[in-house]
Amino acid sequence: MTDFDATAYLPDDLLERIRSRAAAVDAENRFPTEDLAELTAAGYLSILVPTALGGAGLGLAEAAVLQQRLAGAAPATALAINMHLVWTGVAKVMSDRGIDDLRFVQTGAVAGEVFAFGISEAGNDLVLFGSDTQAVPAADGSYSFTGTKIFTSLGPVWTQLGLHGLDTTDPADPKMVYAFVQRTDAVETRDDWDTVGMRGTQSRTTVLNGAVAPADRVVRRVAPGPNPDPIVFGIFSVFEVLLASVYTGVARRALDLAVAAAKTRTSKKTGRPYSDDPDIRWRVAEMALAYDGLLPQVAAIAHDVDVLVDHGGQWFPRLSGLKHRAVVAAKQIVDDAMLVAGGSSYFQRNELSRLYRDVLAGMFHPSDPESAHATVAAAWLGPVGG
Repeated sequence: MTDFDATAYLPDDLLERIRSRAAAVDAENRFPTEDLAELTAAGYLSILVPTALGGAGLGLAEAAVLQQRLAGAAPATALAINMHLVWTGVAKVMSDRGIDDLRFVQTGAVAGEVFAFGISEAGNDLVLFGSDTQAVPAADGSYSFTGTKIFTSLGPVWTQLGLHGLDTTDPADPKMVYAFVQRTDAVETRDDWDTVGMRGTQSRTTVLNGAVAPADRVVRRVAPGPNPDPIVFGIFSVFEVLLASVYTGVARRALDLAVAAAKTRTSKKTGRPYSDDPDIRWRVAEMALAYDGLLPQVAAIAHDVDVLVDHGGQWFPRLSGLKHRAVVAAKQIVDDAMLVAGGSSYFQRNELSRLYRDVLAGMFHPSDPESAHATVAAAWLGPVGG
């Protein structure tokens, strides 16, 4: 990591172009098509694919650094790309552990496929451990999926959707089925993304009407509920690390904007810059202390995933704790940045006002605050009634 040059994958000029489009993407509530085109051309969608397959061969720790950098330019673009990177990251996690079930994701990413993440369902707080989507097997090994997925980022542009559903063909032995479907007439992408922030992700509702995953795209069948299967660990670990990275990047951008504002604003009372005001200095220091604490945590946990460290039952509390901590810290840092910058930050034209709205989305991603606390409490106190 010490020799990793992030600018080789996200050059400054590319980031500035992405940054220059972010406000319009947000205001127009559209997908950042230009960002995706430039990132695809730069090979960014295959950064986690091994070099032997045509990718950059990076690890999760390096991808985390890059996603922080991208989020500092355009949070919604970074969050949307996150969902594609989750699947390429899961493919890497499984391949590193000797399972090549997602090789087609790796080769597909190199070929220009865009993979979306179809896991979230309204009211389904089981997330990976259950599904309201029906998965019905066919004699040829394929599965058809019927149900509704929400928060499907990359809604207008994805070419393959990774999803899960529940196969209840044998009521005594139900199975969670993980598979990939292509965009066909059996998949409806609703144009219903009109949110407070993160508008560029276009995380639209996806309705599955018997969408078929062929046998070679049915990648895993596992028991419902908490499960040690590598696909469950792969999804949870990559998802949480990359989410934490995006919001860490948002926090850094807010901190930078607060520092710039403090240095350029001048007090009428003292005639000195606000950067000399002891209260402002304390507030900026608090922001920096919170931000600095995130960096080693993201790096350490991503590194442990990369090098196959076995944390056993502590993996899930560590991962959910990381995501929760990053989101809470980022939200507080953006709040404080608004105060440092003053009333001008309340105007839509100010970048901080967009970050203020964007950072709110972090609370809704798994693990949400309730789930994170329940997971960590169980790790320290044991199960309720245990």
